[in-house]
Amino acid sequence: MAIPKRLSAAILNSLSAGVVPRIGLEYIAVGRRREIETVLRDLENLGQGAASFRFVTGRYGSGKSFFLQAIRNYAMENDFLVADADLSPEKRLTGSRRAGLETYRELVSRLSTRLRPDGGALESVLQQWINSVKMDLVAAGAVPDDEDLLRKLEERIFKTIAQMEDYAHGFDFAAVISAYYRSYTEGDDETKQAALKWLRGEFATRAEAKALLPAGEIINDENWYEYLKVLSAFGSRIGYRGFLIFFDECVSLYKITNRQSRENNYEKILAIFNDVTQGRTEGLGVYMAGTPQFVEDERRGLFSYPALRSRLMDSRFVREGYTDFASPILRLAQLSHEEIYLLLERLRDIHAGHYGYDPYLEKRELTAFMELAFSVPGAEEFITPREISRDFIGLLNILHENNDIDFDTLVYRDGFTVKGFASAADYAEFDV
Repeated sequence: MAIPKRLSAAILNSLSAGVVPRIGLEYIAVGRRREIETVLRDLENLGQGAASFRFVTGRYGSGKSFFLQAIRNYAMENDFLVADADLSPEKRLTGSRRAGLETYRELVSRLSTRLRPDGGALESVLQQWINSVKMDLVAAGAVPDDEDLLRKLEERIFKTIAQMEDYAHGFDFAAVISAYYRSYTEGDDETKQAALKWLRGEFATRAEAKALLPAGEIINDENWYEYLKVLSAFGSRIGYRGFLIFFDECVSLYKITNRQSRENNYEKILAIFNDVTQGRTEGLGVYMAGTPQFVEDERRGLFSYPALRSRLMDSRFVREGYTDFASPILRLAQLSHEEIYLLLERLRDIHAGHYGYDPYLEKRELTAFMELAFSVPGAEEFITPREISRDFIGLLNILHENNDIDFDTLVYRDGFTVKGFASAADYAEFDV
């Protein structure tokens, strides 16, 4: 498989370590067709100013992070703003030691666009907006660096900024964006950096911020979500199709031992869920990923909070084998045998291309590897793509690095033989 070494290295190194690569996912994505179609509909709606909220659930290693990362990459390529954060004991939706604000700060630090896919895009978003407005005016006939151009530029910029004042906390947001624009055009680096610091939620007190900026409030542990809403609306005004926020490792909230602290976070989820689903946000998509226990455990999960349980319960008409993909919960099922086989083929080809050899593991070997993987009791239900990928890449590494051992020696040991798990021909023409 001919792909750039930068991508193949990221794929192989990440999967070997049991983590999701940030790039190159399109080369190894298999399955999840219905789930992906659902999210694509969400993105289409976001582009029209709607909003969406989804919980993505699956066991450890089932592909939740991979799924979120694939959505993230696709959204960036299609002109969405994206931001992601991994929840932890230090980063929650609310809590002591400004845990909610820490989550906001991580989201803003990871703000990404197509041109800045690795985060840190806040300043470039503002600068690209200002420069794009200027280029539009020049294209319309304005003379570069003419006073008339500067006047029209300022009018256009402040017209957009003024629209933010209609939102909760929008007045201070608009004032800071105005300060950024003036400092950017006038070369006032101190004020420009202060504006960025305010937008990143880094001011500790209002007095500290007011000494440098025309803002009466600062972003804090109580209001950080409101400012994400304003940022989403602002992004839509300056040319982005929407703003997607991804929260991974949400099981961290489930693990909070203090009941009141845990329920405070669930109450925050409820407030955001209501806000998004009732149409009070513009172009905002929120995706939260966690284990099934995080959502469905009636003792400590979201279902332990009655208001959330009533909103997230399946329709009574849902039956086994039939899924309501309009539900707020996207449950990631196990990959089928066919999908896993296709994944192994792709990993084999990527490994061979990266190290410069011709793939030599064929249908017999791939089938044997799958049978070995699924021979462990309970594997049919509990084995995950993460485990299979890690083990298979490890196998490929050993075979590549050791000329004195072959596939059969590694796999056909301790009396293990292929017992008709599936014939290679079953997968020969399969595609996903």
